[in-house]
Amino acid sequence: MNLELLESFGQNYPEEFDGTLDCISRAVTCTFNRKGTLLAVGCNDGRVVIWDFLTRGIAKIISAHVHPVCSVSWSRDGRRLVSACTDNTVTVWHVLSGECQHRYRFPSPILKVQFCPRGRGSILVCPLKHAPVVVTLDEGHRVLPVDDDGDLNIIATFDRRGRYIYTGNARGRVLVLQASDFKVVASFRVTSGASNSTALKTIEFARRGECFLVNSVDRVIRVYDAQKVLAAGLDGEPEPVQKLQDQVNKTMWKKCCFSGDGEYVCAGSARQHDLYIWERSVGTLVKILQGTKGELLLDVVWHPVRPIVTSISAGVVSVWAQNQVENWSAFAPDFKELDENVEYEERESEFDLSDEDRTVAQAPGAARHDEALEVDVTGVEPIPALRSSDEEGDGVGDLDYLPIAPEVEEPEEGWPHDGGPEQQQSRRDSRDSPKKKRAKMVDIALAGAPSDEPHPLLSSRPAKDKPAKKTARHKADAKRK
Repeated sequence: MNLELLESFGQNYPEEFDGTLDCISRAVTCTFNRKGTLLAVGCNDGRVVIWDFLTRGIAKIISAHVHPVCSVSWSRDGRRLVSACTDNTVTVWHVLSGECQHRYRFPSPILKVQFCPRGRGSILVCPLKHAPVVVTLDEGHRVLPVDDDGDLNIIATFDRRGRYIYTGNARGRVLVLQASDFKVVASFRVTSGASNSTALKTIEFARRGECFLVNSVDRVIRVYDAQKVLAAGLDGEPEPVQKLQDQVNKTMWKKCCFSGDGEYVCAGSARQHDLYIWERSVGTLVKILQGTKGELLLDVVWHPVRPIVTSISAGVVSVWAQNQVENWSAFAPDFKELDENVEYEERESEFDLSDEDRTVAQAPGAARHDEALEVDVTGVEPIPALRSSDEEGDGVGDLDYLPIAPEVEEPEEGWPHDGGPEQQQSRRDSRDSPKKKRAKMVDIALAGAPSDEPHPLLSSRPAKDKPAKKTARHKADAKRK
């Protein structure tokens, strides 16, 4: 299918609710792979459920952790997945086999994990109240430098090409570091009003273009141009391209993201299950998607290619998409839609592959016009819509789909590919053999990291889950009884 044709001439954003994805357990966080064919959902029971998003079916379940999964991220080729748990562990998984490749234990809770967008084997980890850490698989880890103001409430993210790391703290300070040597190449401060700085919550990059957004505590989403920020240098004063906010309700934003083409910005409310969508170029609010009242939003992501948004609220993954109206007469003027079956009489030679009554005189050696054309159905060509402009051969070898095969515990005799007695015995030995050992846990020591802090995901439980405090009236009633 030509993905360029999916971008319609009208609006290119979701308009209505399009169903839910049932993960059996309560969902906490989700993320798409680079092509949007697979959706990884982290659950509160420690499992990572991978959905085939085209068929809306579960393709694989990885029993990753015991405690809730708070963050997940795909590698660029889609063959590895990193997950962070509320028990301060970070694990790298091989998606196809479901095996654990690397395990790391941190002294403090983990807020976010992110694979390097260009697949260099580096993972960005954001611990609570500590400087971000870049973990290089099989090599070690390095701690990112922090600003001179000493604030350790730091958020961080890779840019879309993995060349720079953008960090922000609770005092509105943004640092741009080179991913290779952690050298600070640019910095600026996000201010609210005259000169008051505001705390930063998240930094998100667009999949296309050079724009990134900053979500701050002052309830304003600021969109910046990365090229202008780098050109401003150290202690620069770049102006945001757009400032997006809810002018009426002054909504606080839980999670923000760009559309796949970078033309729209979606923000989820921290108060309820509402999604606001702005057109980035003009800053106009174009749509408000309202979910079930009384539910709190946990996460929201935009599909990399299609105008589809998935959000998580009350442990359920909701899908928002466009209303697809089929109008076949627009493509074929003679097409007629039938309400019921109609008997059709075939005309003479109407559906014949070749006209038997027609004879064509051909010269010796001349090519026939009705010969079948050779069509390559096995070759895989890279899709231009999913390629980057600075890479050649991008997308070759990526894991886009997970094969689904029946799991037969005790195949019957004569089952296809049954083989001889030796092969049958080897299969029995493989089934009876113990499971492969998980990767060795690597402890990462961080100086000054808080070790007794609870994870924010666990400390922000709904009020109904917390035990009610006994008031004086309740105590008096108990004495009467």
